[in-house]
Amino acid sequence: MADRQQTDPAPQWWSRPEGTADSRRDGVPAPRPRTRDDGSGADGDGAEGDRAAGQAAPAQEAPAPEVRYDPWGAQPLQAVDRGRDRPGFRLWQVAALAAVTALLAGGIGGWLGVLAERQSSTRLELPQAAVTDKGRAPDSVAGIAATALPGVVTLHVRGAKSSGTGTGFVLDPQGHILTNNHVVADAKEIAVTFSTGESVTAELVGRDSGYDLAVVKVSGVRGLRPLSLGNSENVQVGDPVVAIGAPFDLSNTVTAGIISATGRPVTAGGDKGDGSDISYVDALQTDAPINPGNSGGPLLDARAHVVGINSAIRGADKDDPDRQGGSIGLGFAIPINQGKRVAEELIATGRATHPVIGVTLDMDYTGDGARVGDKGEDGKPSVTAGGPGARAGIKPGDVITKVDGQRVRGGDELIIKIRAHRPGDPLTLTVLRDGRERTLDVVLGSANGS
Repeated sequence: MADRQQTDPAPQWWSRPEGTADSRRDGVPAPRPRTRDDGSGADGDGAEGDRAAGQAAPAQEAPAPEVRYDPWGAQPLQAVDRGRDRPGFRLWQVAALAAVTALLAGGIGGWLGVLAERQSSTRLELPQAAVTDKGRAPDSVAGIAATALPGVVTLHVRGAKSSGTGTGFVLDPQGHILTNNHVVADAKEIAVTFSTGESVTAELVGRDSGYDLAVVKVSGVRGLRPLSLGNSENVQVGDPVVAIGAPFDLSNTVTAGIISATGRPVTAGGDKGDGSDISYVDALQTDAPINPGNSGGPLLDARAHVVGINSAIRGADKDDPDRQGGSIGLGFAIPINQGKRVAEELIATGRATHPVIGVTLDMDYTGDGARVGDKGEDGKPSVTAGGPGARAGIKPGDVITKVDGQRVRGGDELIIKIRAHRPGDPLTLTVLRDGRERTLDVVLGSANGS
């Protein structure tokens, strides 16, 4: 079989869609219309060729050329329009977008959470009073404390063998401070702390064991606030009072109560055994709680005036196994009138004077009243020659039962009543002698204290 090129027509599924543009190569002429082999120049069957000569054939539209698929053509038969190329996201852009989205979502979520919590009906809010004016009436406990606290100090005392805490209050702008003698009696070093927390060293000016009072002084302190001194003669049972001190080293402690009694004969001290450290106080009794550390602090009236110096408390009996070490509502203060006089003398001279009647008492006497001894110390006369008692007519063995009409029940109480006065004050004594009472007038003498 001779080689020949396949000229069979292409399958129909390769045909071009209608209306497709001619895809001939440039410079290739269009195909001619097919003619008959007989050269008639006409395309058709024989009947068309037998038409009469000279008769013009009617014009006919040339048939469309047959389109065949050329797999070796320069261009594909069909082209797909995919549009403009879209730029893609890079990895860093995706990460940045995710981070910004997360931050925005977190912020919005947190804000919505707070808003929801604030507006939630399950949130618990208890009713509470609004902040009001903190001012208090001057005669209230709070008002008295606010006035007095800047003038009250805490004393930290260190001695040779022990240390302790007490209280005091400012007397004047020069820095003098009044306190109890038993607070500073054995002091080697005294530190004074003010209500502001400022602490400075103080020096001892003078002290007196018989009155249980002492004065110390601070230097170089500005803005001192001295307390106003009242008059203890004006104090009545039932008057409200406020005590300020440092019980058990709790500085600036304020307690309140009333005056339970006046003129209570109180003795304290006596630890030395020779009587040189015993204090005799015609005291104000109060139920304002006073504890160890309150000693030397002020007892204030309703006008924030000092009416007493807190000095002693009464606890349960020492033999009582249930004895309390703190306050049981029996506190005692030295009247400020006595404290003022002693403080003035201590500031001026470093010592205080004691009023005396110039007699020696029989402290073992158990009867009612104070009995003048038969003999004095070291065999001396019990009535000092030329002294106040001798001039008034007091004799050994006399029993003094009253002072200015107030009954006395023992020797301690007589001393207390006398020391409630100043040297030079006149007194009226009721004396029992040979079963008969008589009245004697005496002018108090003076003796140096210890």
